[in-house]
Amino acid sequence: MALFDTILVANRGEIACRVIGTARRMGVRTVAVFSDADAHSMHVAMADEAVHIGASPVGESYLRGDRIIEAALSTGAQAIHPGYGFLSENPEFADKIAAAGLVFIGPSADSIRAMGLKDAAKRLMEKAGVPVVPGWHGDGQALVLLAGKAREIGYPVLIKARAGGGGRGMRRVEDPDGFADALAGAKREAKAAFGDDAVLIEKYVEKPRHIEVQVFGDNHGNAVHLFERDCSAQRRHQKVIEEAPAPGMTAEMRAAMTDAAVKAALAIGYSGAGTVEFIVDASEGLRPDRFWFMEMNTRLQVEHPVTEMVTGVDLVEWQLRVAAGEPLPLAQEQIRLDGHAFEARIYAEDAAKGFLPATGTLHHLRFPPHAPGGAEMRVETGVRQGDAISPFYDPMIAKLVVKAPDRAAALSALVEALGETEIAGTIANIPFLVALASDADFSSGDVDTGLIGRKQEELTRIAPPSPRIAALAALSASGAARGNSSQDPWDALAGYAHFHPVRRRVDLRTGTEEVSLHVTARRDGRYEIAGADGAMLAAIETQAADARTARWPGHVTVFEGAVGHSFAIPDPFEAAEEAAAGGDALRAPMPGLVKIVRAAAGDSVAKGQALLVLEAMKMEHTISAPHDGMIEEIAAEGAQVSEGTVLVRFAEG
Repeated sequence: MALFDTILVANRGEIACRVIGTARRMGVRTVAVFSDADAHSMHVAMADEAVHIGASPVGESYLRGDRIIEAALSTGAQAIHPGYGFLSENPEFADKIAAAGLVFIGPSADSIRAMGLKDAAKRLMEKAGVPVVPGWHGDGQALVLLAGKAREIGYPVLIKARAGGGGRGMRRVEDPDGFADALAGAKREAKAAFGDDAVLIEKYVEKPRHIEVQVFGDNHGNAVHLFERDCSAQRRHQKVIEEAPAPGMTAEMRAAMTDAAVKAALAIGYSGAGTVEFIVDASEGLRPDRFWFMEMNTRLQVEHPVTEMVTGVDLVEWQLRVAAGEPLPLAQEQIRLDGHAFEARIYAEDAAKGFLPATGTLHHLRFPPHAPGGAEMRVETGVRQGDAISPFYDPMIAKLVVKAPDRAAALSALVEALGETEIAGTIANIPFLVALASDADFSSGDVDTGLIGRKQEELTRIAPPSPRIAALAALSASGAARGNSSQDPWDALAGYAHFHPVRRRVDLRTGTEEVSLHVTARRDGRYEIAGADGAMLAAIETQAADARTARWPGHVTVFEGAVGHSFAIPDPFEAAEEAAAGGDALRAPMPGLVKIVRAAAGDSVAKGQALLVLEAMKMEHTISAPHDGMIEEIAAEGAQVSEGTVLVRFAEG
C-alpha cells in the first residue's frame, strides 16, 4: 500500500501541530478539524485544509466521531490520525473509520478493547507472563465487596477507574474508615470523565516509580521497544517532567522490562505506537522482581518527544508508515539509545493554589531562541502569542524538551531554558517546574510518584517581588523609558523639563496589596523610583529599563529568572465600582460545574469547612470556607459558572 496522500488529524493543540509537521515533511497533505473556540488556532493555520465540526465543548466537536469521519470523506482524506486524548482510544471510533473505508492511524479496535479496561487487561497480561500488581480486577462493584477486597489486599490501597487515565477517578485510601467516601468520589469522577464508573482496587506501593516502555508493532507480526521513560514526577497522578532513559536503570532491569513490554504488545497483535506502563517498587533500588504492569496506552503519549530525542526516531512518521501497511522501519538491534532527554509540561495553572487550571490570553509568549550550553532543544506547542487558553480544553501551553550527552547536562539545560521562557497574560507553572528540576532529590534521580506531594509547599512557594522588581514594573507602567515615535524632538526627551526633572506617579497592585510609586527621569540618564514616602527603591540605568518586562492590557509583568511577577495597573473607575458593590463573597477560581453543594443559605460554617465541589477540566476541586461566618447565598448544584462568579456570599457582620 502506498503512503497516504491526505490524512485528517482528529485533534487540536500541540499534538495536532506535531502530526501536521511530520506529515508536511513527508509530503502528505493534512486536514484539520476545529471547534468554535479553535477557529483561529495554530493547528488550523498549519493544515492544508480545515473543517468546522461544532461548538466549543468537546462533546459537541472533538468527541463527535460522525462529524470527523464526514470531514475526512468530504476532503478526500484516506486516513485519520487521532493524536492523544479525545477519541484516540475509542474502539467504536476505530471501527466506524474502517466501516467508512478509511484507515485509523493506530492499533486495531480489538487491541484497543483488549487494553481499554484495566481489569481485563491485567488478566490478559497475567496469561501472557507479564508481572501484574496485586489487586482486585473483577467485575463486582458493590461497596461491601470492594471494601472486603481492600482489606484482603492490605492498606494502603489505590482505587482506580478501570477506563481512561490521567489520574481521573483515582484515590489513595489509608484505612478502612475512608474507603466509602473515596470510592464514591472516584466513581463520580470516573463517570464524568469516561462515562464508566467501574473501578479496580490495587495495592499501593510505598515508594513507587512510574516507568514506561515505548513499543511499536506493525501489521506483519513484528514488535520492538524503543527503551524506557521515567514519568515518576507527578502531581495529582498527572505527569509533570518526563525523562529518558530512567535514572538508575540497570541492564538487567531494562532487559526484563522491555521484554515484558514487547510480550504485552505481541499478546494482542499490536500495531502502531503504544506505551506499556509499569509501577516499580524503588524502595531497594531498581530490581527485576519489583515491577508490575499497570496499563497499556494504545496511542502516542504526550511525552513521546523524549524517546524521539534519545533514539533519533520520528514516531509519527512510523505511525503513518505502519498504518499504510509498511513493515517497521528498523529492527530491534538497529534502535540505539543516545544521550539523555527531559520534557517539561508548561501549563496555564496556579501551582500555589493546588494546580488550579487557569485561562487567559497569551499577551506575551517567548521561548528561548536556542538551546543552552550546546544541548539540543525543541518546543512542542499549539499556541502563539495572542492566543487564548480556553476553559474548554486542557490548559497546556507547551512542552519544552532538551537533550544532552548525560543526565546532569540535560537537567542543567532544562532549568536554564525554562528560566528563559516568558509568559504573561495567564499564570503559568514555570517557577514550579524549575523548583522541581532543581530539587536535590530530583537532581540525584531519587524520585518517586510521591515526591511532589511531599514537597508541594516548598516547590510551589514564590518569594514576593523585590523592591527592584517593583521599581522595574513602575518604570515600565509609567512609559517613561519607552521610545517615542513623535517627530517633535522635545517629546523624545523623557527626562526633559525646563526647571525640574519630570516626576510621574504610578499605582500598582500585586495580589491584594496596592502601592503608589514615583518615577523620576534624572539628568544622568537614569530613572529614580521612590515610594510614596519618598524613600528610593532603585535607580535604574536607561539600558536596563525594559529588561525582561512585558506590558499587556491593564498589567505589566517583570521576569526574574523563572518567575514572572505580574502587577495590575488599577483602573480608578473599576475600583470605585468594586467599592460600591461591597459584600463578602467567595468567587469561582476557574470556570467549571458546581458538582456538589454541601451547605445551604442560613448555615453557620467554620473556616476550612467544605462548602461545595467544583468540577473543572474533569477534575473535582473542593471549595472551602475562608473564614467563619453565615451563608447568605450559595450557588445551585449543577450550575455552570465562569471564573470570578460568586459561589458563596456571606452575611455581613
